[in-house]
Amino acid sequence: MKKAISVLISAAMAISMLAGTAATVSADEAAGQVYYLNFKPEADEAWQNLAKAYTEETGVPVSVVTAASGEYETTLMSEMGKSDAPTLFQVNGPVGLANWKDYCYDLAGSEIAGNLTSDAFELKDGDAVAGIAYVIESYGIIVNKALLEKAGYTLEDITGFDALKEIADDIQARKDEIGVDGAFTCAGMDGSSDWRFKTHLANLPIYYEYQADGIDNTDAIKGSFLDNYKAMFDLYITDSTCDGAELSAKTMDDSRAEFVDGKAVFYQNGSWEYSSLSETYSDDELAMIPIYFGVDDENQGLCTGTENYWCVNNSASEEDIQATLDFINWCVTSETGTTALANDMGFVIPFTTAQESPNLFVKQDGEYTAAGKTPVSWNFTTMPSEEWKNGVGSALTAYAAGTGEWDEVVSAFVDGWAAEAALAA
Repeated sequence: MKKAISVLISAAMAISMLAGTAATVSADEAAGQVYYLNFKPEADEAWQNLAKAYTEETGVPVSVVTAASGEYETTLMSEMGKSDAPTLFQVNGPVGLANWKDYCYDLAGSEIAGNLTSDAFELKDGDAVAGIAYVIESYGIIVNKALLEKAGYTLEDITGFDALKEIADDIQARKDEIGVDGAFTCAGMDGSSDWRFKTHLANLPIYYEYQADGIDNTDAIKGSFLDNYKAMFDLYITDSTCDGAELSAKTMDDSRAEFVDGKAVFYQNGSWEYSSLSETYSDDELAMIPIYFGVDDENQGLCTGTENYWCVNNSASEEDIQATLDFINWCVTSETGTTALANDMGFVIPFTTAQESPNLFVKQDGEYTAAGKTPVSWNFTTMPSEEWKNGVGSALTAYAAGTGEWDEVVSAFVDGWAAEAALAA
């Protein structure tokens, strides 16, 4: 497996560029060193600050490099081919682990594994613990409550997909009167934003098909709920701040800015956006509602789960492996680490030492669950490949622009899944 990965690494090195530079530390550093290749661009500043705090406290050098949005796998391939490869990296679940399991140090019996609230947060490779989930997150539709009320509605009026569509259609029709550019922020299909639709939104038809069929994985998705997927995506691109033909160039920053500037009422994103949005809005002005899918709206909660698993590079030196184990354990047990994860990053971490997060969206997820709503699990970790996601994303982009048909989205979803699953077999 390592030989196969090495071939991929060599190819990736020729085409990829690192989104940062890792600090170089003398090889004779007795305490070892840590190089973390971070997956989450929105948490970069907080990770840089946390790494600095750890170094100041312990003297152990910690370098954090953050891959550009949508470029993590390519960047990881490139960096793993270097002599100063990451000592700490991330995979997104079983499919991601398949590519990197030969590089994963067995975390069974480690302090951090012993601190998990449940062994369900261990990512296994046979009996070995190849990865540890370090954050549980939720996503849905973020709502500007003040603008919703200005339009004449409250959260209580949004009881499911049909109600959401009726309200969004009305807001779109009266956008000049209300003072917005659209009901929804732009469904940007630029690489910094398209994951919201080719991965996060695409999770829902997978989730409901798995539920209907009583499975948790498949090599042949049927597309049983793609009509619901179309209905929601249609809502996003018609009741929008911009024309569908413009979406290929619209970025995550564009979509976020539209919401922050009060140009739209609704914005699909996750609990990780809270820190940014709370700089502009108070908790009383925001809410997160489910991405109602027209299947089981009465009982549906937010989409809650993880695709974030820490893995320690088993090819690193013994000193660097131990330094990395000490660092991640400190992150989830120390006052400094748990405060940063809860407050600066807005994370809910699955460890017994976790602090309660002040994140409004995290609290609302708990409220939905307490009210008997069922969280939609994160099944996109079973998507067969990044190529599959890209195929779906390209088909969605063409459909939104009017240059492609929905049948092409269905083909990318169903036929593309089967083809990619066969390649991985």
